[in-house]
Amino acid sequence: MIELTKFFWVFLLSVMLWLTSGTAGLAASGLEELSQETMAKSEVLAARAMAATAAGNLAVAEEYWTEMLDRLPKDAAIWSNRGNVRVSQGKLMAGLEDHNQAIALAPSVPDAYVNRGIAFEALGRYASAIADYNQALSLDPEDPVAYNNRGNAAAGKGDWQAAVTDYHTAWELAPNFAFARNNWALALYQTGETEAALTALKNIVRKYPKFADARAALTAALWVEGKIGEAESNWFAAVGLDPRYRDIQWVAEVRRWPPAMVSALDRFLKLK
Repeated sequence: MIELTKFFWVFLLSVMLWLTSGTAGLAASGLEELSQETMAKSEVLAARAMAATAAGNLAVAEEYWTEMLDRLPKDAAIWSNRGNVRVSQGKLMAGLEDHNQAIALAPSVPDAYVNRGIAFEALGRYASAIADYNQALSLDPEDPVAYNNRGNAAAGKGDWQAAVTDYHTAWELAPNFAFARNNWALALYQTGETEAALTALKNIVRKYPKFADARAALTAALWVEGKIGEAESNWFAAVGLDPRYRDIQWVAEVRRWPPAMVSALDRFLKLK
């Protein structure tokens, strides 16, 4: 059985979380009618596609998923997985079409809606994304990824208070979901809850010292507070882990930090 993968929206698909929670099912895939040889070959191709994705070879992964669809055109998971790698490559409309096909084949699988929601977000269609995340949550009310992604879509609309609520729910449901907790801290900063945001960021860095996004955000927040030494220390660690934080345009448009935190980091960078 081919497993459906699910993305969560953190770095505009540059960071992905593979979950194996939902599948289209044997009946939807028609796998019960296939030979053992065909099934075994499909599993090998799926493993290769996931390995290629993990290595960043998205075009290769897309080729594997396409080859699988030639064998299993009614497997919703394969459509959704190909949609994921297409969206990751910026092939947004092609990816959206794949997700539409996946949902048509498996309308009761929540991960399919989460994945299509990401495609809608990438297109700037935040209301449509929220509708898909709502549908996913109606099918699985305790899905932390759907809550995190709905928070991202709310942030895209400028509804930061809704984003705070969704991010908080996401990491309460999954205490080790560091990205959701970090998103919560960033949204708190945007809503003016500076002290709470700083405390949250410090706690995240303490627990996950190699988390570049939290280190960079803590740098910006500390700099604004006049805590120069702490800011410099965290910055050294952040850019050592991920040099993209030197690019304020990437932070604002790809990583999609809140405007207040982008402004804080920009102030720090201009003095460097």
